[in-house]
Parts: sequence; C-alpha cells; structure tokens
Amino acid sequence: MGEDGRSGQGAQDGQHRRAASRTAVLVCQGRAAADGRAAVGRFADPVAVRLLRDEERAVVEQVRAGTPPQGWRERTGYEGVRACAEIAVPRTVAIDEALRSQASGQLVVLGAGLDTRAWRLADLAHTDVWEVDHPASQQDKRARLAAAGAEPVARSVRFTAVDFAVDDLAAALAAAGHDPAAPTTWLWEGVVPYLTRAQVRATLAALAGRTAPGSALVLNYQAPSAKAAAGRLLTRLLGSSVTAGEPWRSRWTPQRMAALLAEHGFRVTADDDLLTLARPLDTPVRGRTSLRNGRVAVALAGP
Repeated sequence: MGEDGRSGQGAQDGQHRRAASRTAVLVCQGRAAADGRAAVGRFADPVAVRLLRDEERAVVEQVRAGTPPQGWRERTGYEGVRACAEIAVPRTVAIDEALRSQASGQLVVLGAGLDTRAWRLADLAHTDVWEVDHPASQQDKRARLAAAGAEPVARSVRFTAVDFAVDDLAAALAAAGHDPAAPTTWLWEGVVPYLTRAQVRATLAALAGRTAPGSALVLNYQAPSAKAAAGRLLTRLLGSSVTAGEPWRSRWTPQRMAALLAEHGFRVTADDDLLTLARPLDTPVRGRTSLRNGRVAVALAGP
C-alpha cells in the first residue's frame, strides 16, 4: 500500500527505519494537559502523562499552570500542546462515546500511536484490542508502557506492526489472530490526513475484507481548509513544529468521505466537526479553524 514511488525490499527497509511519530507524542501531551482540567466528567485520560518522558512532561505542566515560557521556540512548543489539548478533548469524548455505543469483542486501533484506551476504558474489559502502527512508533510505545508499569484494562492487547505505506494490513491482522467472521469495531483516529488518497482507499479495502456484519468504523479525518493548509505549510517552512516532518497528504469533504465509505460497505450514521462536538462540553475554544475542520464520523457495516 504505497505511493512513494519506491519498490522492493529497499523501500520497505527505508520505511521501517523511520523514527517514531512525533505527532503521537504531541497528541499524548495534549490529552495529558487537558486531563482533569477540561470537560470534567466527560473527558479523562490519567494514563497519558504516564507515557511521557520528563522533558515532554515539562511543557504539559506549563500548559496546565497557564505559564507560557520565554523564548520564541519554547513558546511555540507551549502553544502547540495547548492547541492540541483543545482539539483532543472533543475528539476523544466523541470517539470514547462511539466506542461504548458500538462495543464488540474486537477493537482494531489503526495507527494507534500513544492511544491509551486499552489502558483506561473499563468498557473494554471484554474486548480484545489490536494496536496497529508503524514498527518504530510501536517499539517506542511499548518501551513507554514498560517504563510506566501500565497494565491494560482490555481483555487483551495484541501489538501488530504495520507500515501503512508498504505492508499488507489484512495479512498482518490475520497473523495476529483477528477473526474476520466476528464483529469488529475499527478505530482510525489521527491517521487519514497523513496518508495519500490511494493509501486511504487501500486501507479501507483491507479492513472491509475483514469486516463482518454488525461491525462499525469510527473515523477521524480532516476536511479541506485553505487557512489550515497555509498554517501547516508555514510551520513546515519555518521548522517551528515538532511535527513539521509529518505533512498532511489528504483531506476529504464529508460528502466524498461518505461516498468512499459506501464503496467499501460502510453507511455513515454520524459525522460532526470538532467545533460542534466541543460546544456542549463547556470547554474553552480558541482554535476555531482547527476544530471546524477536524471531523469524527461513525459508520456501520452493511446497507
């Protein structure tokens, strides 16, 4: 599943040598910064801070205290975590609630990053979880979990190393024991923008082939926005973001996403932007553009 123009074992070796995702760390910092401070009673992630290293926690504590540092680069890092916390709250609440309502015995987290649901959601006590991610990111996460002494609350967690750009997702899931005849809840959060359209289609085709009736897909994606695209381009050019090396590659309108999902046997039952999801949470909103263009959709398998 690749669009980078390279082929053969050399391309795969190059992909697998890639560093662990910095975006995953930033998102984890955002959740840690918001824990106990935003949407109390609806949002909580006490595990997130445990997965961070000392230098990563420092900026989280600054954001929680509301004490921005001096210096342009330090302030940029602070604002990045603050903004990520603002996005993480409605996105996490919407996804957690969707997972509760679409519970099944199998949960596959595509591009898991530093996701903590298998370690904090008691609703997963009777669920087997497959965490699918790039080998480098997965190795980093497992080291962080071991250092934190974190134990899952899910029935089981199976780490499945997959590079979405080159590896066979269906084969990897089969080898990891996923049962395609049983209902599965698929979670795809914070990944779609970083894939090309062809890679998104290939991933959907792979999971559709392993989706039984009664399954559901919970999907986070990014809608087109000239303002947001210009902002991300600027941070890349300035090198002022820890995620500057991880550019967005695809954006989708709700209509095009619904059509794409329908092609692969999924019917959208809900699709909301993060700004709409944030309003009932009574949480401060500053980055309206980011919230307006981030979306969470829920789709069910079948007609």
